[in-house]
Amino acid sequence: MRGILIQPIITEKQTDITEAMSNRYGFKVVRSANKSQIKEAVEKMYDVTVVSVNTANYDGKRKSRYTKGGLVVGRTPAFKKAIVTLKEGQVIDFFSNI
Repeated sequence: MRGILIQPIITEKQTDITEAMSNRYGFKVVRSANKSQIKEAVEKMYDVTVVSVNTANYDGKRKSRYTKGGLVVGRTPAFKKAIVTLKEGQVIDFFSNI
């Protein structure tokens, strides 16, 4: 259970989704986590009721850059994204304990 949620997704795109549908939130999660584990973790951590969980696996992007030492090639890490829909009227405040 512990360590399933890595971090909430707070990007412009995800913020627009949350503003349009006020009960949807995005999280980066461990790649091996399934939907029921994600649901349990969100409910326990934020004390809310989760209605549904949608997941998507993302591969790492290839990156390259030119440096003084030559061409450096690498990848960004792969991750899994979970979009969590809460029960109507419930919210998660990510910035409450800053």
